[in-house]
Amino acid sequence: MARTFDDATRRNIAELCAAFARLAPVDAAPTLKRAAVAIALTEGEDNSSTAFLLTRRSARLRAHSAQWALPGGRCDAGETQPQAALRELHEELGLALSERDVLGMLDDYPTRSGYLITPVVVWAGAHAALAPNPDEVASVHRIGLDAVEPDNAFTFVTIPESSRRVIRFRLGGQQIHAPTAALIYQFREVLAGRNTRVADLEQPVFAWK
Repeated sequence: MARTFDDATRRNIAELCAAFARLAPVDAAPTLKRAAVAIALTEGEDNSSTAFLLTRRSARLRAHSAQWALPGGRCDAGETQPQAALRELHEELGLALSERDVLGMLDDYPTRSGYLITPVVVWAGAHAALAPNPDEVASVHRIGLDAVEPDNAFTFVTIPESSRRVIRFRLGGQQIHAPTAALIYQFREVLAGRNTRVADLEQPVFAWK
């Protein structure tokens, strides 16, 4: 069911994020570099429903080129995760938001490539004017929240290289993998009022580097 893009939805998602019992994988944190991504909520393609912004990374990037990703990157020295997510959102998509627009944070997710990613849920507002940075972003997409709700939107498979399940998010004809798929999946669960953990969900081998 589509969520109307309005103040009531903003308040509802803020309340759900506040009710979410956030955990951090303390044991992994000292060896990993801190990073943050933005789950940026704005109006959908129909100008009435709520969507989040998803990017396709530039093919020119040295790491994880051409992959699907939420806007974000490594935290600078002295930055909090919300500050880093907002800075990256501005650098990648030209959106200038403030910490007043932050609705909450989800669980930290440790990646095989050595990062500890914090998802930061932010309200980008209506008519968000996007100006993607071509050096970092090949394309940007508005994904309606109704796209993550079906039971078959996410699938779990096993691989010989790991005992952990690999999560995939089906978007049209594309398969989006962890970490992005894991973060979107947990946000879907938060919207449903569930405290579902995702740190044990695996990435495909191509994303381990």
